[in-house]
Amino acid sequence: MAAPVSTIDPETADGSLIPIEDRTPREVTHVGHTQITPDGVDVFNFAFDVTPARLIHGIITERGVLTAPYTEAIAKLFK
Repeated sequence: MAAPVSTIDPETADGSLIPIEDRTPREVTHVGHTQITPDGVDVFNFAFDVTPARLIHGIITERGVLTAPYTEAIAKLFK
């Protein structure tokens, strides 16, 4: 997983409390002012999601690659 250090919150224990931003459907249904989907199409346009830790084998940052255990790796990153 790639993550700029600025996106890592060392105070957050896990992803369960992270609010997921739901962006406007227009970002998906339009290019500029031109609609590219039929009217009435259901759109879910999440800004990001939370990846379960069990699926992450490394966090690639501009300061190096973090590996498990992530609590320790993240603490060391912010020392």
